[in-house]
Amino acid sequence: MAGLDSLRGKRVFVTGHTGFKGSWLVMLLHRLGADVTGYSLAPPTTPSLFEAARLRELVADHHEADIRDASRLAAAVAAARPDVVMHLAAQPLVRLSHRDPLETFSTNVVGTASVLDAVRRRGEPCVLISVTSDKCYEPHDDGHPHAESDPMGGRDPYSASKGAAELVAASYRRSYFPPARLAEHGVQLATVRAGNVIGGGDWAEDRIVTDIVRHLVAGKPVPVRNPAAVRPWQHVLEPLSGYLALAAAMLAEPGPQWCTGWNFGPAAGDDVTVSELAEIFIEAWGAGSWQDMHDPRAPIETHVLRLAIDKALAELPWQPRLTAHEAIRRTAAWFKAFAAAPAQAHSLCEADIAAFEQIPHRGVVSTTI
Repeated sequence: MAGLDSLRGKRVFVTGHTGFKGSWLVMLLHRLGADVTGYSLAPPTTPSLFEAARLRELVADHHEADIRDASRLAAAVAAARPDVVMHLAAQPLVRLSHRDPLETFSTNVVGTASVLDAVRRRGEPCVLISVTSDKCYEPHDDGHPHAESDPMGGRDPYSASKGAAELVAASYRRSYFPPARLAEHGVQLATVRAGNVIGGGDWAEDRIVTDIVRHLVAGKPVPVRNPAAVRPWQHVLEPLSGYLALAAAMLAEPGPQWCTGWNFGPAAGDDVTVSELAEIFIEAWGAGSWQDMHDPRAPIETHVLRLAIDKALAELPWQPRLTAHEAIRRTAAWFKAFAAAPAQAHSLCEADIAAFEQIPHRGVVSTTI
């Protein structure tokens, strides 16, 4: 990808590298010529993209461990001597957070603190990017796009855990890595918030694409829990390319201007409801149907969620490349091809990355004006 040359040859420590987004990130970093160390629990699903695409072969060092094991994590970070730390490890599921809130808060809040403290204890300059979520913000009832300056919050355990992770990062930035004293400590700490990512290889429980694929393969109607909900759907390569653009800028021109929060979402007006996503996916698949399974007794989720991406558009060489419709169709094509030839998972991902790199920027402008 253009503009990412400063990552070539760099040592990059990735937490959560066995997960869905982490697996795609490993492939991108490998293509860029980075030296990747991964630290994560074992792949969280069966199948998993990490195993199906044989990504263990792409990492220089592979740790299967819990980020809450602070001593082990700190030792791994120290041994890796990273130029860049990218923290993706998390409990990422809203419905699971309702069933197990303590595990969610422990992983997402204490785990984030463990990563930040490992960098503090190492005491060497690096780029540190902590991935949270679009759900870290206190919800707007009017559906107005969230800007990076909006207050943190969350009405469910998952969302609150991500808002709390942002507060942990802010406290470490102020206490240990103040941007005004960057020349002294050398740690550039940024947080990044993305929309609802989709793409090939996501088999996580309760994800809409996972549900669609499983039911289509079985020849059954797809159950849709919240058909009218609006989410900032985007292909997984969109936010990952944004994270990498930010990391590359931090390496190329270190400065306090990068040490803040950043949104990476779809272009303004690229809204798709859950039911529309199901319809587009089914059309691309070539068969199937969906049914409304809304349960008024189910845990409440935000009805409309949008991100303002003005800051990233203005300050980074990054823009969304795919519309939501294109992202959904590409995701359906990946899963249909995988169903026919599971051994081709890695090749399918590489083909998606190569095609994504050839897509020109869409000339996206401000999301809120």
